[in-house]
Amino acid sequence: MSKVRIGIVGLGSISEMHIQGYLKNQDVQLFAVCDVNEARAKQTAEEFGATHYYTDYQEMLSNNEIDAVSICTWNNTHAEIAIAALNAGKNVLLEKPLCKTVEEALAIEEAVRNNPKQFLQIGYVRRFGTNTQVLKRFIDNGELGDIYFSKATCLRVLGNPGGWFADKERSGGGPLIDIGVHVIDLCWYLMGKPKVKSVSGNTYQKLGNRSNVEYKSFYQAADYDAKQNSVEDLANAIIRFENGASLMVDVSFSLHAKKEELRVSLYGDKGGAEIEPQLEIVSEKNNIILNSTPQIDHLTFDFAQGFQKEIDHFIDCVNGKGETIAPVEDGVEMMKILTGVYKSSEEKAEIHFDS
Repeated sequence: MSKVRIGIVGLGSISEMHIQGYLKNQDVQLFAVCDVNEARAKQTAEEFGATHYYTDYQEMLSNNEIDAVSICTWNNTHAEIAIAALNAGKNVLLEKPLCKTVEEALAIEEAVRNNPKQFLQIGYVRRFGTNTQVLKRFIDNGELGDIYFSKATCLRVLGNPGGWFADKERSGGGPLIDIGVHVIDLCWYLMGKPKVKSVSGNTYQKLGNRSNVEYKSFYQAADYDAKQNSVEDLANAIIRFENGASLMVDVSFSLHAKKEELRVSLYGDKGGAEIEPQLEIVSEKNNIILNSTPQIDHLTFDFAQGFQKEIDHFIDCVNGKGETIAPVEDGVEMMKILTGVYKSSEEKAEIHFDS
């Protein structure tokens, strides 16, 4: 079988994970890279052995030798590039979030439908974590029973990356759409992906990027500008589903909190589980409540390994060895949730969705 020829659009920090994942997959040839910054495109191509580099994604997509693309650009460009790639006959791995709006999500879904020989996979990388896959096996075998409640917390004390992350026009929002999408999707995926019924949410923009803080370092985007910030510091929400289940979430870029916190839990009528900060399963045996810790290599999410599994799964699907576990339909439902939180906060009211 010939190698899958990959093109990468957008060469910011997250593209490095895609590149490394492809380089470690023996069925892949890193064929082309594309970035509006020509110097960066040329340097990346030379560094990683890509035979072609571009500054115009349309020009790259017109190259019929490319089989599939990773899209790692600003969120506000996801829809147009993904649709163009599908129409050009490419399979697509699209970084999360799917896009900025439900309308864009539906347009991408239509493009997937109109190109049945191609597929699109969304970068919900936490679905590929060992802890997630192990817990899903327990859930699928009925160990937790009916999961009716979940909680997701991802709080940064000082963690606004600035740059395009802090520009609502390009990003679509702050911590909710950047890091919240991961923990919300993790819960939703493990709950069986129920249809959303309503969302009640709040967003707060009180602290900004806190560039005045000293002696505490944090990741800064390449285009960081301390004077620019138009996204929320904090978002929280309660999400209700048609099957009666609910999900509570709170996420922040900046918060007067004692320390960073990542905690994700699910509760069913037969058992419960905490997947972060590490996997532990709670059950009831012989009238005793039992906490069980699986003996696995990664009890918490391992980013590098999770990304490699995501890339390998995408390539397997390109080669017809299965269907993606992160299809475009999931992205449409997630955009309803994310935009619902923003709309609820803006209107100070619960947002309801039609069945």
